Amino acid sequence: MRRIIGLILLGLLLAACGSKTEDKIFPYPYSLTDLDNGLRVVTVDTGFPEVVALYIVVNVGSRNEVEPGRTGFAHLFEHIMFRGTEKFPPERWEAIMQDAGAQTNAYTSDDRTVYHAVFSKEDLEPILELEADRFQNLKYSEEVFRTETRAVLGEYNKNFANPMRKLDEMVRKAAFTTHTYRHTTMGFVEDVENMPTMYDYGLEFFDRYYRPEYTTVCVVGDVNADQTLALVKKYWGGWEHGSYKPDIPVEPPQGGAKTLREAFHTPTLPIVSVSYHAPAYGDEVNDSAVLDVISYYAFSENSALYKKLVVEEQKVDAMEPAYYDHHDPYLFSVEARVKEKEDVDYVRDQILATIAKLRDETVPAQPLNDVRSHLRYQFALGLDSTTAIASTLAHYINMRGTPETINKRYALYQGVTPADVQRVAKAVFVESERTIATLLHEPQEGAK
Repeated sequence: MRRIIGLILLGLLLAACGSKTEDKIFPYPYSLTDLDNGLRVVTVDTGFPEVVALYIVVNVGSRNEVEPGRTGFAHLFEHIMFRGTEKFPPERWEAIMQDAGAQTNAYTSDDRTVYHAVFSKEDLEPILELEADRFQNLKYSEEVFRTETRAVLGEYNKNFANPMRKLDEMVRKAAFTTHTYRHTTMGFVEDVENMPTMYDYGLEFFDRYYRPEYTTVCVVGDVNADQTLALVKKYWGGWEHGSYKPDIPVEPPQGGAKTLREAFHTPTLPIVSVSYHAPAYGDEVNDSAVLDVISYYAFSENSALYKKLVVEEQKVDAMEPAYYDHHDPYLFSVEARVKEKEDVDYVRDQILATIAKLRDETVPAQPLNDVRSHLRYQFALGLDSTTAIASTLAHYINMRGTPETINKRYALYQGVTPADVQRVAKAVFVESERTIATLLHEPQEGAK
């Protein structure tokens, strides 16, 4: 069995890293069709037998929450969508999924909400029908709405007991003044607390965004494209196109460095982060791809800074870059958890010195080549199951609507030069666009 798995992985790697004439990192055949109502259908034949992954990508996340006082609704509907319809109430929905042996879940991010299920291929039609019904006919009472909003508040309180979540919230709120990335996916706590009173707005939010033009149905695995498309048309083709388009605000230049220091309510090691406003995801211009390369080269576990602070000096017990693909310009951050409070300033200065070096000096060619190869091989080896392929695809479908963006993006990585690294570092790592934040526990005087 191990030999078979090894041969499969080797085949994937060779397919993804083959000759320059067929230099595509995403090696699977796919079909893409837009229905008359705006619904996009993507099918991918992975070559893995019997299993199908259904990933339904809705282009709605916290980015779409444009009205003051109404944050957190994209995440709320991730919960409410499991409350069923008249035809398939929750108990029946769950029973059908269990009978199919399906693994189901959902998640919400800044830019998308994704509902996914993995099951045997013979159950594709009943599960497509099941999912189409809840997207088009979701029904819940005001009492159910209140119950779910209280559950979301509990989730908020649980999540923000984590100091890293709290750090993310404070950095966003300071770095963004206008764009909806200012709030996390969970939303502002005062809005979450007020959610139970906003039943009518919840109905409006669902009506705006749970529409075919915001949605892509991805069917990945042991699938036939024509048969799958016919099934999607059968169950999803009558879904009515909407008319709402959000006015996403544009974030102005920060215009000056910001420094934050906040006390955490329970004991924790100090955490320091250095963040800069940075470009959105792109597959035509390489700036965001260059920043991914910089992330790995300068701040990953293989970087010189990590080896110095974590391994050699042992002043830091965890350090990582944070630069995630977004529709609109977001933040490039470096976060470090420091063992001793008195070393916080030193660690911060080491991060800043590394950033300055990226601006002022040319990165050696060979380490850069190693980073590019690592990114490519890591991606190729990660496509080791139908579920992994579908999960990866959902991310990129949300970014550009087509699997081809994966090939374009990885072609950009391959073309990154030392000159690109220095150019982007000079453009992005600008003091006026920087936010430095420190989160630490500071016991009150007299506390035991």
